[in-house]
Amino acid sequence: MPIVYLFICCDQNCNIANKLNRNKAPDSHHLYPLQTTSSALKGAIQLGIGYTVGNLSSKPERDVLMQDFYVVESIFFPSEGSNLTPAHHFPDFRFKTYAPVAFRYFRELFGIRPDDYLYSLCNEPLIELSNPGASGSVFYLTKDDEFIIKTVMHKEAEFLQKLLPGYYMNLNQNPRTLLPKFFGLYCVQSGGKNIRMVVMNNVLPRVVRMHLKYDLKGSTYKRRASKKEREKAKPTFKDLDFMQDVPEGLMLDTDTYSALVKTLQRDCLVLESFKIMDYSLLLGVHNIDQAEKEQQMEGSQGSSDEKRPLAQKALYTTAMESIQGASACGEDIDTDDTMGGIPAVNGKGERLLLYIGIIDILQSYRLIKKLEHTWKALVHDGDTVSVHRPSFYADRFFRFMSTTVFRKSSSLKSSPSKRGRGGLAAAKYSGPGAAWSASQLPFVRDENIYDLRGTRSFPTLEDDGKQ
Repeated sequence: MPIVYLFICCDQNCNIANKLNRNKAPDSHHLYPLQTTSSALKGAIQLGIGYTVGNLSSKPERDVLMQDFYVVESIFFPSEGSNLTPAHHFPDFRFKTYAPVAFRYFRELFGIRPDDYLYSLCNEPLIELSNPGASGSVFYLTKDDEFIIKTVMHKEAEFLQKLLPGYYMNLNQNPRTLLPKFFGLYCVQSGGKNIRMVVMNNVLPRVVRMHLKYDLKGSTYKRRASKKEREKAKPTFKDLDFMQDVPEGLMLDTDTYSALVKTLQRDCLVLESFKIMDYSLLLGVHNIDQAEKEQQMEGSQGSSDEKRPLAQKALYTTAMESIQGASACGEDIDTDDTMGGIPAVNGKGERLLLYIGIIDILQSYRLIKKLEHTWKALVHDGDTVSVHRPSFYADRFFRFMSTTVFRKSSSLKSSPSKRGRGGLAAAKYSGPGAAWSASQLPFVRDENIYDLRGTRSFPTLEDDGKQ
């Protein structure tokens, strides 16, 4: 199921709160103050996207040209309406669309039709998530679980604009990736203030309960969830927490482990080539056995069907497709058991579904990061801090994920499947509890692994996975 994120970004002077909410002054340390998550802001976002995407869909399709990455279209939305825009009850605002033709191509590449895109983003009120990140970002989610909205800094949106040509090249070579899938970059202007938004895929579907959630960087310096974070209803744990809670790692069958390692290797090379760092692997863990016990205790065995994701609309956007590249023949993947997640088991033999994706990639290694690493390295072991030069960061990130977090198990075997897209396979677990006799494990070997740089590669760890 395609789940997409909508990032909103603003600079220190960017605050629409003067128009939308006058009760609190802007906080320059946050990407966007929480009080701006009002119905007025959400309404402006939906009006703007509805107009710009609808207007673009009426124009003929064509190839993406270099200048398309730098085009900015703007439309004014007065509250009383105009001959182009409808009347509304929000403050006057201007809506800008960045690189509309390029982002239309990205959406088409992932099979997202304009009507599905508009329906997901504009048909129902946006839902604010109650567990924002440590950065102070605000998150919104569409009601159908397809798209999400996050506030980011102005510099990060600016970096994305510069990244677009290289991003275009990367997606052309390989749309199956754990990197964020960007689908649109917009800006709301009101009262001289700017709020920029980027649309991307969501890693953790709301319809699937995540029993554990981790933000992993491969670093150990201050990489433990705080007491305040642990007190949340749905805390996000970190590297040291994972090493303590799951010392044996997460076991995958040989083919899935191989596909995941190759995807991580390729993605790390891409990030390093763009001099990107400080990214994380977001990992959501759904414990099937625990969920079954919870359903039995609650007497709600029949409720599981109501929570299953709808048939996916976009290609390569579930965790399983991102690493294994199912064919784009248009059929829906059978999600009766995997729900788009990656089957795995923990040290107790419990069946798991993993939802993963690389997040926070809009950090380039600029002077501020170099100074931050130098200062931290003087006080701590330089190899343990999370702020590092891109090459070292990528190496450490890859090794941690491929040896500590994910491990290969010969007890998990794949076998041919009769269902799903061409080349899908079902996995059978012959270890403790015979956990995988009925679970579907989509898999297609990707024989064409693209190395965009060709100058270096990470050591392949497929044969060294701990069992």
